[in-house]
Amino acid sequence: MKELIVLNKPKSPVSEAYRGVRTNIQFANVDKNIKTILVTSSKQGEGKTTTVSNIAITMADLGKKTVIIDCDLRRPRLHKAFGITNVGGITDILLNSDSYKGYLKKTGIENLEIITAGQIPSNPSEMLSSKSMGKLIEQIRNDYDYIFIDAPPIAVVTDAVILSSMADGAILVCHSGGVEVELAKSAKQALEKSGANIIGVVLNKMNIEKRSSYYAYYYNYYSDEAPTDGKKSKLGSSGRTKQMKVASGND
Repeated sequence: MKELIVLNKPKSPVSEAYRGVRTNIQFANVDKNIKTILVTSSKQGEGKTTTVSNIAITMADLGKKTVIIDCDLRRPRLHKAFGITNVGGITDILLNSDSYKGYLKKTGIENLEIITAGQIPSNPSEMLSSKSMGKLIEQIRNDYDYIFIDAPPIAVVTDAVILSSMADGAILVCHSGGVEVELAKSAKQALEKSGANIIGVVLNKMNIEKRSSYYAYYYNYYSDEAPTDGKKSKLGSSGRTKQMKVASGND
């Protein structure tokens, strides 16, 4: 559970950065009812699971009834982040037409529950694009203030594009220096073409010494999970699409 920085080190600058992302989400919610938020990345290893887990914790801290759904049916990691079993999850709900409430898992954090991926299916795209999946999201939506969807990398498979149609907003996680610019652009364009409402981009492992002049404000910190090479990260916003800089972590 070392990835849950907001839980383990709530007063750290990293945790403050995640709370800054939460604030940006709330600002995006002023004119629209954004309850279901998809979090994806361009490729594996950019930190989407770490990001979605910590943002969800900050929402729960506000007293918001929150749930995270692991829809990465090819390489699920949410259960590992929270140190719980992956037995019984999304695939089991869809295959058995069961009520999702029997598959909710406690996290030990007030107001926060998760639904793991469950068994890895042979046809994840077909399952995620099914009418049953859409109905499931709507059912969960009626019972929670915020639903976060941990989706597969968008440049690898079409699953995130499929899921984006079921979400009110999408966040793209990018590893600064670890993802090719063209690949990140392609991921953003894929979301836009699907009609996704991109509410922000989370940029990991940002070197603020080189880029600080581009942003109006930022929080500096060293990530507990970043390489010990002296690189820093930051949180800030600029332009039409919010750019939210937070801690780095494995996918």
